[in-house]
Amino acid sequence: MVELRVDEMTCGHCVRAVTQAVRSVEPEARVEVDLDSKRVRVEGARSPDDLIRALDAAGYAAVRAGEEKPDAERRGGCCGCR
Repeated sequence: MVELRVDEMTCGHCVRAVTQAVRSVEPEARVEVDLDSKRVRVEGARSPDDLIRALDAAGYAAVRAGEEKPDAERRGGCCGCR
């Protein structure tokens, strides 16, 4: 299981966008997104780095859970709703 922190998630649209980005890399993986904790858990993922790159391409800075905070100021989230 891979657990990532995506601090920029602020709404349901963010959850959908993050889920789609993860599934673009790992279509068969089980994806759980918790908006309150800003955590994304991916069961069946092969490469955390590939997931992080896909999220970055979708506009979300992500790090492995427990690592240093991503540079959230460089982005505005999905729709600038934060």
